[in-house]
Amino acid sequence: MSHNAHDHYQALRFGIVMIGFGLSRTFWLSLLLLGIFGALDSISMVIRDVLMLTRTPDAMRGRVAAIEGVFPGSSNQLGGIESGVTAQLCGPVASVVGGGIATIGIVLAVAGLSPELRLLPTSPRES
Repeated sequence: MSHNAHDHYQALRFGIVMIGFGLSRTFWLSLLLLGIFGALDSISMVIRDVLMLTRTPDAMRGRVAAIEGVFPGSSNQLGGIESGVTAQLCGPVASVVGGGIATIGIVLAVAGLSPELRLLPTSPRES
């Protein structure tokens, strides 16, 4: 299985954990799910870094690393705005559960529309 397939599974797990967190009514379960979410985020970050280092041509690696460095910070800010607006309009539970459902939907759409991305090998040995 390619690392990209693993990254898709990681994103699916994000969505599932977020739905569970949004529906949880128990403090300890909520805390556990947030811990799992943090672990999944760390694993996903490592997968993205490995993909960047193994699939980016040497001549482009600095530019790609710069974009990769800027994107998480800006997307977190935009995500915070989106989550706040959605929570204000629909309520916090609907915002979190809806975000989990949207994550799953986007991952399935990308995986379905781009099988070559999903199956892209990550090392010369897999090519």
